[in-house]
Amino acid sequence: LAAAGLIRLGFNDRITQLMETDISLPAIGQGAVGIECRTDDERVNGLLAALNDDLTYTRVIAERAMNNRLEGGCQVPIAGHAVLDGDTLHLRGLVGQPDASEMIRGEISGPTADAEQLGTRLADELLSRGAREILAALYQSDE
Repeated sequence: LAAAGLIRLGFNDRITQLMETDISLPAIGQGAVGIECRTDDERVNGLLAALNDDLTYTRVIAERAMNNRLEGGCQVPIAGHAVLDGDTLHLRGLVGQPDASEMIRGEISGPTADAEQLGTRLADELLSRGAREILAALYQSDE
């Protein structure tokens, strides 16, 4: 379970261990809440703008760009985690075999303004280092 959810519910005492991202990278967008709406609905978009957190948005943009380039879905072992340090975004990504027999890891850093490009570049690096073959085999086994 996510520690944040337990803390929100007042169950801090039930947390027995925290897994750092150095040990286990989370799924893309883990912990972020997204709301989908029509782009032409100005009233709803105006209301939702007040809920948007720019820092979270930047991080999720990088993670999702990586996932999109990898053509990731819910059943594919892809992980990504972006953190911000001032105006610098650090993104770590992973593509692995379901049994963890092979893991392709990578990381990239750059200006937060380039969040989407950083995600795409990291995905390209992972693909060139073996992720393409892992993903192709997984997608083929789903057919």
